[in-house]
Amino acid sequence: MKTAPTAAPPRRASRGRSGAEARIVQSIGEAIADRRLPPGTKLAEESLAQVFGVSRERVRKVLLLLAQRRVVTLIPNRGAFVAKPTAREAREVFEARRVIERAIMETLDRLARPLPPGVLARLNEHRAREEAAEAAGDRKALIRLSGQFHLLLAEFAGNATLAGILGDLIDRSGLAIAAFERRSSHSCSAEDHRRLIDALADPGPDRNRAGEAVRLMMEHLDTIERQLDLEAKPEPLIDLKSVFAGADGE
Repeated sequence: MKTAPTAAPPRRASRGRSGAEARIVQSIGEAIADRRLPPGTKLAEESLAQVFGVSRERVRKVLLLLAQRRVVTLIPNRGAFVAKPTAREAREVFEARRVIERAIMETLDRLARPLPPGVLARLNEHRAREEAAEAAGDRKALIRLSGQFHLLLAEFAGNATLAGILGDLIDRSGLAIAAFERRSSHSCSAEDHRRLIDALADPGPDRNRAGEAVRLMMEHLDTIERQLDLEAKPEPLIDLKSVFAGADGE
């Protein structure tokens, strides 16, 4: 059986962090993305220090950085926890992704067609890895690869600032998906990514597909958001008489 071709995942900018801190940030981000660290998980400094072979002070710096990116929540006297977004925060994250990814796709759409062979080759290699993960039912790998695909597009657009913002938003949208995804949903699909690649490839002289990549990306993000159960749930009514029945000693 053929093995899907491999491609190096896009690298996230270190933003001046030391190599060890960047490694820990990336590892925690990937664990959150593929649901090994679900929302609400406690991130004990001592345990993380042992896992990564660094000091608790360095772990503390990493957790503070992740808290600034709103991927981790720091609670006084309790510690650090993987953030658990609200429904409103989830909607805001996807709204922000639409703004950023529209700009990225518009940049790619303006590039001379066809896109450079190396760019298309990397995108197709990555798509093949997604399809292999989807066929194997490896949901964790598919989630991780899906996020990397979007970062690849940002990398090829050549705007490091947009790519950095998108990286943070992908981490946060991963938390939103983990917290609100309906059980029957499939999240980001390799088929959607195939259509995006086709739209970015040379359409030929007889076809006008200007802006199609942008449209497909917006539909793609809309589909993912619709798979989330973001409807406000009414708080249950608590009958205090029932709760404390018999507590008066009578």
